[in-house]
Amino acid sequence: MLISTQAAGPRHSRHLLAAVLGTTFALSGASLAQAQKIDLTMGIIVSPGDAYSAMTASVPERIAKATNGRVSVTVSDSLVAPAQIASAVRDGRLPMSASLHTYLAADEPRMGIFNLPGLINNIEEYQKVRDAFWAKDVARIWEEKWGAIVLAEGAWCPTRLFSKTPIRTVEDFKNKRLRVHNPQTAAQMNALGAKPTPMATTEIMPALERGVIDGVFISTCVGGAMEFWRLAKNVQDWGVGAITGWAILINKAEWEGMPADVRAQVKSAMDGLQKDAFGTYNAFVQTALDNMKKNGVEPWSASEAERATLNDPKFAKAAYDSWLGRAKELGIDGPAYVNQVRQALGKPTQ
Repeated sequence: MLISTQAAGPRHSRHLLAAVLGTTFALSGASLAQAQKIDLTMGIIVSPGDAYSAMTASVPERIAKATNGRVSVTVSDSLVAPAQIASAVRDGRLPMSASLHTYLAADEPRMGIFNLPGLINNIEEYQKVRDAFWAKDVARIWEEKWGAIVLAEGAWCPTRLFSKTPIRTVEDFKNKRLRVHNPQTAAQMNALGAKPTPMATTEIMPALERGVIDGVFISTCVGGAMEFWRLAKNVQDWGVGAITGWAILINKAEWEGMPADVRAQVKSAMDGLQKDAFGTYNAFVQTALDNMKKNGVEPWSASEAERATLNDPKFAKAAYDSWLGRAKELGIDGPAYVNQVRQALGKPTQ
């Protein structure tokens, strides 16, 4: 549109020109804001009923609200396999993911410190170790080895053993084919005479139905929500691999490419998510237990004496030996690292 100022006075012309320029700059500003809109995809793992699912599902809304819509996140559980969810961020196949440390424990033993028998036994102890040193240490490992920045952390509901027949003594483990999700539990089960079987969550129900496995170590909440108790009616808490931590990650290059104010907004939103993840943890666990009780399942917990027998060196040593051996291969002082955990918990060092 051509605007003529020849018929107007000098003062009116200046006002008209200012209005035109103001409109131009406003449009340019709107275009710039639009250009800064960031679309991200976040890979997650199927885990119905767990705080993990509730927290990861809330990421899009939390980040959109914090950034006034400048950052949009799409959550998907089908883009990559669970075991690849961290490497996908490192390789740039996914800008974000919610990854489980446990899946990486074979490559990086410090990621699986909570799977060592009798070391970290509950969410309170896990948080103490995180706050003392582990969160900062693992954040550095994520960045250096996986090219990822940690935005928030949480933990799956405590691991329980769902089995077809009762497993109430150390002897009951013998010859049982049990699904496990980390190398340390596998080593301990081998020592007990069980037959550890790695298996994706989606394969568990068919495996129980066909008799491929006799039981499964899994999050209390996930096992409850997926109703494994219908086939494996014995739900037992042995404290084996009790805690499984998770982290919401973003590719480092993606993160550093965001404007500083957007990064601050996203981090604030994720700080809130982390607070909620730990704050609602026990409520999720109790809901899962209550639901199973309503369906006639009575969860059982091993006594301290029974757990002490399970974690006796003759059964636990294999798990520690495999962990320490892998740490040594990577140049990590494994005994010192374990003692650092013990010190954080006020337990005697070895």
